[in-house]
Amino acid sequence: MAILAFDVGGSSVKYAVVQEDGTVEDKGSFKTPSDLEGFYEGLRQTKAKLEKGNAFSGAAFSMPGAVDDARGVIGGSSAIPYIHDFDIKSAMADVLGLPVAMENDANCAALGETWIGIAKDCKDVAFFVIGSGVGGAIVKDGRVHHGAHLHGGEFGYMVGDDGATILSTAGSTENIARLCERLKGLPDHSLDGRKVFALAGEGDAEAAKAVKQMIESLARAIYNIQYSYDPECFVIGGGISAREDFVPAIQEAIDAILERVKVARIRPDVRTAEFGNDANLIGAVRHFLQTK
Repeated sequence: MAILAFDVGGSSVKYAVVQEDGTVEDKGSFKTPSDLEGFYEGLRQTKAKLEKGNAFSGAAFSMPGAVDDARGVIGGSSAIPYIHDFDIKSAMADVLGLPVAMENDANCAALGETWIGIAKDCKDVAFFVIGSGVGGAIVKDGRVHHGAHLHGGEFGYMVGDDGATILSTAGSTENIARLCERLKGLPDHSLDGRKVFALAGEGDAEAAKAVKQMIESLARAIYNIQYSYDPECFVIGGGISAREDFVPAIQEAIDAILERVKVARIRPDVRTAEFGNDANLIGAVRHFLQTK
């Protein structure tokens, strides 16, 4: 039977029919509503549209925030304030008339890539999402490691220097854009990460410096996680990971660390995510199936 999958984000709610082997069908999206009732109505309408010809065994949700599927509550904060701090899982089950499972969005992406994606040959994986910040997830024995406070895999909180600069700042596309603007004396928000990488590729010295800082920050984090968690591989997701030179640049920076740290013999296996946004939908379904 099929599962109705939703990937809930700050600007849009993506949805699809996902088969139990991970096959994604009938994809679509709607603008993220401004209030809870509008959100519920979007779920109702999506189910009504897709249930013709589909028999759903349940609904799987990829959600932002500190998702506690056992309690049905999403803690923390996100760009969608109305989803937090109450039993939203039971409410969504009532709205849809289906069993519901929900998981954090980065955790879903990691599960999707580990299930049938670029890391399908691995059981122990560290997953990075690189964007305006740095998010992540840990998969252990094919399942998400949530941690005591639902912060397992929150690599963005790692401190990278004596000034307590966290990785979510130093390793983000947002940071390199702001840094490059300062170096070049440009107005705030005149650049984005893609533009900085493009300038660096053209030989721009300030852009190259910003990119180098980002890459080295990520490389240090990956090296440290390799020698603490010791995963089989690392998967890098987020829009910037689509650049063909991005993961090779990280690997080159890791190799430079290994050259300096002679005792280290394990070379981290760093891979580019395969599924993009579909990984969240696929991983949400994987989580649903694991909880059955």
